[in-house]
Amino acid sequence: MFRDVDRLFHAWMAAGTFGISPISLFQAWQDWFLHLAISPGKQREVQIKAIEKTVRLQRLLAACALGPRPCISPLPQDRRFAHPSWQSFPFNAVYQSFLLSQQWWHNATTGLPGVTRKHEQLVEFYSRQMLDMVSPSNLPALNPEVIDKTLNEGGLNLLRGMQNLIDDLVRLVEGTRPPDTERFRPGIEVASTPGDVVFRNELIELIRYRPMTEAVKLEPILIVPAWIMKYYILDLSPENSLIRHLVAEGFTVFCISWRNPGREQADLGLDDYRRLGIMAALDVVERSTGSSRIHGVGYCLGGTLLSIASSAMARDGDTRLASLSLFAALVDFDEPGELGLFIDESQIALLEDVMWVEGTLDQRRMVGAFQMLRSQDLLWSRMVREYLLGERTPPNDLMAWNADATRMPSRMHSEYLRRLYLGNDLAQGRFDVGGHPVSVEDLDVPVFAVGTETDHVAPWRSVFKLTHLLDTDLMFVLTSGGHNAGIVSEPGHARRSYRLLDHRRASHHPDPDRWAADAPRVDGSWWPAWVRWLRDHSGRDVPASRRHCEINNLYPAPGVYVLQE
Repeated sequence: MFRDVDRLFHAWMAAGTFGISPISLFQAWQDWFLHLAISPGKQREVQIKAIEKTVRLQRLLAACALGPRPCISPLPQDRRFAHPSWQSFPFNAVYQSFLLSQQWWHNATTGLPGVTRKHEQLVEFYSRQMLDMVSPSNLPALNPEVIDKTLNEGGLNLLRGMQNLIDDLVRLVEGTRPPDTERFRPGIEVASTPGDVVFRNELIELIRYRPMTEAVKLEPILIVPAWIMKYYILDLSPENSLIRHLVAEGFTVFCISWRNPGREQADLGLDDYRRLGIMAALDVVERSTGSSRIHGVGYCLGGTLLSIASSAMARDGDTRLASLSLFAALVDFDEPGELGLFIDESQIALLEDVMWVEGTLDQRRMVGAFQMLRSQDLLWSRMVREYLLGERTPPNDLMAWNADATRMPSRMHSEYLRRLYLGNDLAQGRFDVGGHPVSVEDLDVPVFAVGTETDHVAPWRSVFKLTHLLDTDLMFVLTSGGHNAGIVSEPGHARRSYRLLDHRRASHHPDPDRWAADAPRVDGSWWPAWVRWLRDHSGRDVPASRRHCEINNLYPAPGVYVLQE
């Protein structure tokens, strides 16, 4: 009973902190402050830094009479001050002062002996968030772009911005999607590649896509998407659908569509997702095509689960996988990037209490954490654009998919966080499947791994560790873009490029940064390179019309589970 009271209180508290543990944050600031208090040398250093930056700002102000000469430049990814009007006085002095303050806080919060690495990263991260909040670009009286637009339009931009804000607040209270995303309907505008649901259980629907070519490769492809979002990230509009691209290239494609779980599925664990998801799907694919060799493809969390399943299959002598393709998927969670800042014992305990009350973790509860990872782009710049400039960006298919939120069962998510993020059990050979540990080193099939350059969820250097973890041939691709946009990178997509590493078994292990610096950049999409790799690891062509099939179609794709709210 007493524990239940604690859980209820913690769940109530989490509602006001966006699911982030205040204790974890307090411990980080305490660690930094106490070590700073006993470090007179560091105190003197930051004092001198403050004086130096003040002098730099004074020189800038003095030089303004002769023309703007910035004393500090924004980071390459910082586009808040890109508008030309920021270069005129007094706005150049305002934003330069802000950047110098931002740099000073970085100096003050890093490089302090005694502070744990995790706490230093947390303090630096949250100090950056607080500074982003008070950036002059967010304040209408200090943003010259907002001032110009307001004067030119007589304040109509602010009126439109107020209307946008009211509309967003109403939708937030009602729990409805962002405006205009409703026009991207699964099965019509998105997730429209022709196919049929051929299998369904309490956790998945399995979609088999109809052939578009007279002949298909002997080995079918099974795609395992993440269940943190809907599967159709890989089947968006016809022009950028990876699934449609594979079918058009002559492959028989199957894809798992995960159920959006409710309270009644709260006790489903990671192994249930392996058994009822991947293993059940493999059985159906084999019966449906008559092929005993199958290409496995996993994206994000689906790739992690596929790594677990394939390692267990290798341990048990199950040879049905012909190859393994992992897109933006972590196997080694030792360095999960800034997302790992939100994962420690205190944070997981808080989430477990929230999930104990609700039975699941709603993806909307994680929005705050994901937005803070890229607060300049996903939060503050959007607020300036929509609420101050009055410009509503029309949604695209990727934005609509991102708004199609899902839930995760409490047991599964707790196991995922504790065993993988906190314990790193899979990379360390401690992850149990069927009562016995599995090792990714047992994998004996060729692997194609994709990392994306600006991924905040699965940092590419962590994905690159597969070159050290696996004892098999590995083709590694580093593509431009982020966790989602880098994968949805169809041929013809503007400004896309990639680098390729053909890492052979028993060859030396390259340093990721040195390799990235030396590897030639190939313009265009990485999809054709992957298709060529799949063809190289596939057998003969067989007539699509004569493909062996013992499975009856249940109903057309995209099925029912993808439509669950």
